Amino acid sequence: MLTLFFDLDGTLIDPKEGITQAIQHALGEMGMVDVPHADDLTWCIGPPLWNSFDVLLGPGADLDQAVDLYRAFYTDEAMYLADVYDGVGEMFDALHQVDAKMYITTSKPHVYAQEIIEHFGIHAHVEQLFGSELDGTNADKTDLLKFALDETGADPAKTVMVGDRRFDVFGARNNEIPSIGALWGFGEPDELHQSEADSLAGAPEEVPEIAFDLLGLDAD
Repeated sequence: MLTLFFDLDGTLIDPKEGITQAIQHALGEMGMVDVPHADDLTWCIGPPLWNSFDVLLGPGADLDQAVDLYRAFYTDEAMYLADVYDGVGEMFDALHQVDAKMYITTSKPHVYAQEIIEHFGIHAHVEQLFGSELDGTNADKTDLLKFALDETGADPAKTVMVGDRRFDVFGARNNEIPSIGALWGFGEPDELHQSEADSLAGAPEEVPEIAFDLLGLDAD
């Protein structure tokens, strides 16, 4: 039985508009004068918020306050400013045909991520969503994937992590899970090459065949 863990932001949905708006809002409220353009904030999509604000605001900043400001804006105005990537529906359909088990593993707090996947209808395709807690617990992909493996009982040798950032690849490797780098997301190709993803997919529709090849399984 093939099991897949999917990242959410940058892998199943493009959340750039909502996330960057919320970051810009928080930075402005924190007193930053020259708030970065949205295109200069895409590197923040994927890592835990505290990590991103630490870089953006520098030493001594109240990171918890920045995160609170971000979340207030995000949940009120920006959470659904996203699009499901083309090909995701076709990918899910192909995986359903082979009875693959699918889960979402995202650093985003699960209370928000669950609302998002229900809004976009993604919840109908997955068994369960695993996300972080509001205090940052399980925001690290290594911890999150260990938790997901423990909860699902999935065999790492028959499981694939699909994600667009190095954090997904590192988290998978630390749990002995093969990984597929999603080239359509926010991780640069060099990032996924350098993090040594086990395979790369150029579009969601390529994931099923690559996953079976990666694990040496027969799709039939």
